[in-house]
Amino acid sequence: MNPRKVTDNVFFVGAPDWDRRLFDALIPLPQGTSYNAYLITGQEKTALIDTVDPTKWDVLKAYLEQIKTIDYVIIQHVEQDHSGSLPMVLEKYPNAKVIANSKAKELILTHLHVPEENIQVIEDGEKLDLGGLTLQFIFAPWVHWPETMLTYLPERKLLFTCDFLGSHLATSSLFIEDERLVYLGAKRYYAEIMSPFRNLIKGHLEKIKKLDIDMIAPSHGPIYQNPQFIVEAYEEWISDQPKNIVLMPWISMHGSTQAMVEYLSSRLIEKGVEVEPYDISKVDLGELTMATVDAATIILAAPTILTNMHPMAELVAYWVSILRPKAKAYGFIGSYGWGGKTLETVKSLFSGIKADFFEPVMVKGLPTQADYEALDKLADAIVEKHRVLGLLP
Repeated sequence: MNPRKVTDNVFFVGAPDWDRRLFDALIPLPQGTSYNAYLITGQEKTALIDTVDPTKWDVLKAYLEQIKTIDYVIIQHVEQDHSGSLPMVLEKYPNAKVIANSKAKELILTHLHVPEENIQVIEDGEKLDLGGLTLQFIFAPWVHWPETMLTYLPERKLLFTCDFLGSHLATSSLFIEDERLVYLGAKRYYAEIMSPFRNLIKGHLEKIKKLDIDMIAPSHGPIYQNPQFIVEAYEEWISDQPKNIVLMPWISMHGSTQAMVEYLSSRLIEKGVEVEPYDISKVDLGELTMATVDAATIILAAPTILTNMHPMAELVAYWVSILRPKAKAYGFIGSYGWGGKTLETVKSLFSGIKADFFEPVMVKGLPTQADYEALDKLADAIVEKHRVLGLLP
């Protein structure tokens, strides 16, 4: 199998994974994903940028069948979907040097058990001469692990970004053919993987905007021939300004919580607020996660089981709390049969979030007129918050 040409001296040797439907045993992948690896052939040296998930080693191996020598293997990120085939690559090319930063070296040793003598440590901004082509390494820690780095090929105005700016999308196309489709795949990826590090990503984005770039080659999804497309998308996602949206993940057992959700949603819509309700029992967790990127307010709605919050709602509350979205306000509405500690659980899960919290509305049994009046007050408070944020007139 012949490597696929990206541009002069640069070839794609990665693998789409059409059938993968779950990432990190948690995140749905409705369109699969890919593990992108790239071969760069200089006049004197040949470098491989990243490898593939071990389950796709046979694809990378087939691409490398006719490649006699690899001098360097650049490890931009040690997570196994990119580095997992490194031991097999080194078995095929025992003289290859693994190029990594010091933090990556530590992780390679612990995660992959590669011999230490195979690893050559580089510094931020350091360059590697391949003969007529130069690889420059740009450290980008916490995108999304502490050792992540980018690789710039100035002679081709090409930036290899590993997970940064990537998209979960399996495709036979090397380059983007449908920006709308890739936008959704990239937003899903950003929301699930990058959003907790939003403030750090701002600095990394500014770094790459200073480079002369014609193409961006990520390690997931197709290659960007219009880099501005993904840069502008990220600028929107990492912005501190949310949109006039209330995200409302909810679950209901006997209809009480659902009635509250429907009533609050209708009141907010009447007042000019966009509402995005998601039934937790049915929703794709990735879609829900994408919705956290833009929402100004998040209202969790759940009933009590025995003495505590419904466990599926508790999972969502935990997930939202570790994503740390830019929402400026949070709230909780729910129901119970005889008592419990649901509110204590909510407060505990959201304790690390720096945002306003609305007074919760808890209903015993079916909502009464007084309960609906409490939801009216909550709707008014949300509208006022959105006005203060400049999202409503």
